[in-house]
Amino acid sequence: MVDCKVKNWDGEDSGTALLELKVAKEETASHVVHRALIRQMHNSRQGTVSTKTRAEVRGGGRKPWRQKGTGRARAGSSRSPLWRGGGVIFGPKPRDFSVKMNRKERQLALRTAFHSRVEDLVVVADFAEQLSRPKTKDLLAAMSRWGVEPESKVLLIVAERNENVYLSSRNIAKLRMISASNLNVFDILAADKIVATEEAIAKIQEVYGGQV
Repeated sequence: MVDCKVKNWDGEDSGTALLELKVAKEETASHVVHRALIRQMHNSRQGTVSTKTRAEVRGGGRKPWRQKGTGRARAGSSRSPLWRGGGVIFGPKPRDFSVKMNRKERQLALRTAFHSRVEDLVVVADFAEQLSRPKTKDLLAAMSRWGVEPESKVLLIVAERNENVYLSSRNIAKLRMISASNLNVFDILAADKIVATEEAIAKIQEVYGGQV
């Protein structure tokens, strides 16, 4: 159980938010999180890369020259891998990189990863009303008041997507905005700072907190 201080739009403390997540045991935590991270990275691969072997390259049906008497090495096809324009030896072919992992284990890894970043977590009051129109400059100023460096990698977690918040944040190079129901291990671990709204923390608690 962790009590997180909640900051308002001006960067002042305005209360606390409770975060209580069931996490993995200390001796197995890193292993579970690592497995979930590897799974996510493997599953993001398309696996559509393909090269042609000598049998698939167009042409090369005629023997380039006779077997003997020319003084050159014997050759049976101009599509040999030894020739320019020939096939590829042991080249990549389409394959499925997906890795399976039990749902409860994935959720355990996600909760463990998020709980491990509590020291880098900044909880703020919902600020969608503060942005009456898209304004990146205002959001950057607010981040500075919250103690978040604009140059750092920031993960912004919101309960529900707000168009003004999205349009204000998309021009910030190293900021990524996701909803609380779409958390993933990679984004949590890759960010230098995590900014979450108070409603997002409640949503995380509701969606992931009670899981076994």
